[in-house]
Amino acid sequence: MLTAVVFYPFAYNFVLSLGNMNLMNIRDWMVIGFRQYIKIFTEPSQPDLYIVFLKTIIWTVVNVFFHVLIGVFLALLLNQSMRGRSIYRTILILPWAIPQFIVALTWRGMFNYEYGAINLLLTQLLGVPAVEWLSNPTNAFISCIIVNVWLGFPFMMVVALGALQSIPHELYEAANIDGARWYHKLSKITLPLIRPVMIPAITLGVVWTFNNLNIVWLVSNMGEPSDNTHILVSFVYKAAFNFYSFSYAAAISVVIFLVLLVFSLTFIRRTRAAEAAY
Repeated sequence: MLTAVVFYPFAYNFVLSLGNMNLMNIRDWMVIGFRQYIKIFTEPSQPDLYIVFLKTIIWTVVNVFFHVLIGVFLALLLNQSMRGRSIYRTILILPWAIPQFIVALTWRGMFNYEYGAINLLLTQLLGVPAVEWLSNPTNAFISCIIVNVWLGFPFMMVVALGALQSIPHELYEAANIDGARWYHKLSKITLPLIRPVMIPAITLGVVWTFNNLNIVWLVSNMGEPSDNTHILVSFVYKAAFNFYSFSYAAAISVVIFLVLLVFSLTFIRRTRAAEAAY
């Protein structure tokens, strides 16, 4: 099973990245070495691949930051004794349960300049001029970030809530006896004890967000991101299925894999997240 769904596709993609498969030679392509990798770093592309990589970094950092911030904040609230806690928990997990395709198209309609719900709220309730969310490249990129933050915080919330519920209450009782304030308990008890659980979740969040094609592709104008809203994974998709440069796209996907592999190993080692498993 692993050979069929993991090893063979990965090996085939790597071999493909060493070839010259494109629209002109789909069946008679051959291995030509590392020319595609050299092309990635030396030949200019449209849009510029280094700018796309920078946008991907911004996309990933901003999204994961708000995923963790909102998720942990809501988990702290839900961990308190309150009436209707299970109802709130169910409602807050809905963004994660709805398919991304439906969410992206729904938000795209909400971002419509003339009829979208967001501009209607801005103009009628707040008296703010309507915003061209999807026709302006910067606003389109911000729109994609807003949608992805809305989609991603429930996962971090669930993970953080599970970690919070495993913390012994005796620690907080002892802190109360010592006169500790809420920020002391947060910094000395809560955050250190949920850290071994949150670090792997953040690592997964980075990988998922870095490779999240659906939101960028579907929310951006006309169902396809302009050159100013591309991230690496959408650039790869366009290179493969719009320009039919299959080997070039495969080479970029290998580079993406190596970037994420190096990040994941370095991040887990630096944060010592694996020490809790021993």
